[in-house]
Amino acid sequence: MGFRLIGAIIGLISSGFYGLIIGFVIGSYIDYAMGGNSSQNNNQNEDFTSRNSNSQFRGYGYSGGYSSGSNGGYNSGSPVDFKNSLLILIAAVMKADGRAMKSELDMVKSMLLRTYGEHETKIMLLQLRDYLKQNHNLTEVCRNLRNRMSYSPRLELVHILFRISRADGDISSAELALIQTVATQLGISTPDYLSLRAMFVTTVDSDFKILDVSPSASEDEVKKAYRKLALRFHPDRLQGLTDSEKKSAEDKFIRVQKAYENIKKNKGWV
Repeated sequence: MGFRLIGAIIGLISSGFYGLIIGFVIGSYIDYAMGGNSSQNNNQNEDFTSRNSNSQFRGYGYSGGYSSGSNGGYNSGSPVDFKNSLLILIAAVMKADGRAMKSELDMVKSMLLRTYGEHETKIMLLQLRDYLKQNHNLTEVCRNLRNRMSYSPRLELVHILFRISRADGDISSAELALIQTVATQLGISTPDYLSLRAMFVTTVDSDFKILDVSPSASEDEVKKAYRKLALRFHPDRLQGLTDSEKKSAEDKFIRVQKAYENIKKNKGWV
């Protein structure tokens, strides 16, 4: 059983819907870290086992070895730590517009508590405070994540960054620019990025971007795109969730439905 499945199961049991997402992301990261380079698998597995034996299983990251240079960037000789990478990207988004809002910090704290527990969250928030004061080499952070994670968890990571940036009710142009840069460096396709962006930023063609279709798409093409996304986001596919977590999943599904209904109405297909 791969770490992505183990992480998703443990995250769902311990933290619900968002724990499932983050557990899946972290588990995928480990799967790639352990199997990404076949010529070094034995050494990598030995290193992971020795380091991870002293860490909390829910954390999935290396328990140590991360360090930063004088400019706050990665030390290329140190093992990549997913939790630190996540915090670096969160810090970059929070300060992109020149100020870190309390609403953003509250959302991050809530997310970490559900995933890591109170003790480790306190440690991570202290680390986040330091990262907010530092400058980091985001290109290298994203490159390391891209090399060690499959596509779907990277897409979910960008979704998390969008949620944090909108915690204060608005996403600034600086935050949008940074998330787009991160998404590009993580290897997220343009259509997928625009579809995610359209769920958080309303524009004239947001409905088309959510469904990932052209404004000139035919009725059949729009219907096909809608059915694909409706199946992907349908709450019935996410079992074992609390009422509040189901509501969150339903919100995304409803946004897809709304986009489809808006397009049909504007096109006169109703």
